[in-house]
Amino acid sequence: MRPVTATAAAVTTLIGVGAAAAVAGRYAGDATLKASPGRALPGDPRLTVHATAAGQVTLTRALASRRPGTYGIEGPGVHAIVGPVLEGVSHPADTLVRRLEQVGHGALEPGTRVRMTPRLHTGTPTEALGIDHEDVSIPGELGPLPAWLVPGPRDTWVIAVHGLGATREHPMNLLPFLHGRRMPVLGLGYRGDPDAPRPPGGLGHLGDSEWRDLDAAVRFAVGRGAVSVVLLGWSTGAAMALRTAANSTLRDRISGLVLDSPVLDQDATLRGLAAARHTPGPLVPLVARAARGRAGLAGGGLITMARAQAVRVPTLILHGPDDTLAPWGPSRALAAGRPELVTLHTVLDAPHAAMWNADPAGYEEALRRFLTPLL
Repeated sequence: MRPVTATAAAVTTLIGVGAAAAVAGRYAGDATLKASPGRALPGDPRLTVHATAAGQVTLTRALASRRPGTYGIEGPGVHAIVGPVLEGVSHPADTLVRRLEQVGHGALEPGTRVRMTPRLHTGTPTEALGIDHEDVSIPGELGPLPAWLVPGPRDTWVIAVHGLGATREHPMNLLPFLHGRRMPVLGLGYRGDPDAPRPPGGLGHLGDSEWRDLDAAVRFAVGRGAVSVVLLGWSTGAAMALRTAANSTLRDRISGLVLDSPVLDQDATLRGLAAARHTPGPLVPLVARAARGRAGLAGGGLITMARAQAVRVPTLILHGPDDTLAPWGPSRALAAGRPELVTLHTVLDAPHAAMWNADPAGYEEALRRFLTPLL
């Protein structure tokens, strides 16, 4: 190839890659940071319901359907709870059988297409669990924030905040456990959630701006009589908890942090989301960078903020090596940096924000040991 032709081809290729990255970045910003609460995160396949029997459901065999523990399965008009894989049950080789715990609504008919989800319950705490709650409105930076307040006699409150692709229904997985310890629980809906204010530009910020809504919830709890609060966050909710503990004017009232699958490296999470959406491998770093710029996220994300010196209160991290959206490495580094304050409870075979689902008993025991000295 002649030099001029080669140069022209190289320039054309670079322009093509740059244009593709710009388009992909806009798509990634919309698809990732505008992700609708309650919609499944990318990566998990759709599964087919092949059959049901008393206390059993037969699903497509896949890595997702083989996960240990307790999960929700959901599809159009249907939501159910499934327990562990059942051994010794006859089934075709391309399927498996899980214990069927409960069908919340709809019907699991053969041929129904479903996804696994960490969310077990739908509706309000009263509707889903029979636990009395109060619907409250919290004054926030952008407008009123919806929340559920489950009362309890203790003066240490838990403020629970969900993460990527979830709603305040997800933290209800832990509500029976927390209610049993007589702790008031405030389940927060924040900007971008149903019935909450829309974020500027419609984009989420992986906790960079959303933490101010959690800060408003802390003010609300203190105003309602909380002497201290424990912030319990999943995914970006965990990132919000870290930022609130560092920046809130009421940070002296925050007595502990519980961080499930924390997003401590925004770039890694953006790359993970882009890859899960089948972005071509060479474009993944460009897409992540473009999405960061589109959302105006600060360079360095939470890596800087999550350094050991930023943690000033007892902190429990629940995380594991199978999380492809929020890497486990930063959680290990955070725990190693402040072993006197930070405890890491490792959970295996659990995808993002599903640490409880993979091992409910082990998770709740770790949480019990952590909370007892704070009550």
